[in-house]
Amino acid sequence: MSKHLPGGPTAHVDTFAADNLPPKDQWPDFDFDTLPVLQAYPDRMNAGVELLDRMCESGLGDNAVLHYEDTTWTYNELRDIADRIAKVLVEDHGLVPGNRVLLRSANNPMLVACWCAVLKAGGICVTTMQLLRARELVYIVEKAEIRHALCDIALAEEMEETCRRKPEISETLYFTAVGNGDASLDRAIATRSAGFPNCDTAADDTALIAFTSGTTGSPKATMHFHRDVMAMTDCFPRSFAMAEPHDVFTGTPPLAFTFGLGGLTCFPMRFGASTRFFPGPMGPEDMMAAIEKYRITGLYTAPTMYRQLAGLAGIAPLGLVPMRRSIAVVPLPD
Repeated sequence: MSKHLPGGPTAHVDTFAADNLPPKDQWPDFDFDTLPVLQAYPDRMNAGVELLDRMCESGLGDNAVLHYEDTTWTYNELRDIADRIAKVLVEDHGLVPGNRVLLRSANNPMLVACWCAVLKAGGICVTTMQLLRARELVYIVEKAEIRHALCDIALAEEMEETCRRKPEISETLYFTAVGNGDASLDRAIATRSAGFPNCDTAADDTALIAFTSGTTGSPKATMHFHRDVMAMTDCFPRSFAMAEPHDVFTGTPPLAFTFGLGGLTCFPMRFGASTRFFPGPMGPEDMMAAIEKYRITGLYTAPTMYRQLAGLAGIAPLGLVPMRRSIAVVPLPD
C-alpha cells in the first residue's frame, strides 16, 4: 500500500457509495508511489475534468475527439455539450454529488458526453449494456439505488418498462446519437448556455459503479474512484498503446465494459486523440473497410475479430494504412 493515497474529505452529499464499500482489509493494494505521474496526483481530482476540461485548457480544444458518421466533435464542443447536460441534471432534476446515474446506450458521442457530464456534476456513472432487458436493469437499479437515468431513445422500450417496475427513478431523459434530434435531453440542452461549475470531488470519491455480466450468478458491482480511472488512463497507454493527437481509434467493446471505456474514451482523450464510433455492429468486412476509409491507427477488439481480419487481409490486402496499435481484451493467440 502506498505511503500516501490521494484523497480527502468527500464532495458527495449522497454517501451511498462510501457507505457500501467493503472493509479496507478486503481492498486491493494501491501503489501510487512507484511512478512519477501517480505521485503527482492531488487529493482533489475529477476524472471528467481531467479528461475533458484539461485538454481544452491545454490548447487542444479545437482537436477532434469523437467521430460518428458525418459528424465530428472537437474537445471544446464535447465540453460544451457535457456542461449543458450537467446543468440539466443539477438544475432541473436535482442531481446532487454522489447520486448514481444509469447510462444506457450504444457507443455514440452523446453517451460520452453524458458520462463526462455525470462525473463533472459529482455523480456516479453506472453504464449498462444495450442488450440488457428490463429484468436485468431493475436488478442494477435496485442494487445501486439509482434515481436518475439517461438513455438513447432507440433503447426506450426496455427503459420504460424498467421505470414502470421501479417508479422511484425520476423522469428518464432520452437522447439521440449526436444530440441534435427531438428527444427530451436533446431539447433540454438546446435551452442551456455553456459553462458549468465542476464538482470538486476527492480523488477517492467513487466515479463509476461497473457491473459484471452475471455469467456466474447475479452481477457484481465494483466501485472505482476518480483516481482509479485516471491511474488506468495514465499507466496502460504509456506502456502499451501510447496515443498522440493525430491518432484515430475505434473498436467493438461497449463503453459499459471498462475495456471499452478505457480504450475508446479515457485513453484517447487523455492524450488529445480521437475515436470513431459506428451506428451498428461491425463485422470483419465492415471493420476492414472502416480502417482503410477512416485511416484508423488504433483498434480495440476481441481476438476472434483479429483472427477474421487477418484472414481477410490475406485475401484483399489493405492499402497503405497507418495502423499502429492492435489491442485485445485477452492475449492474442500465437
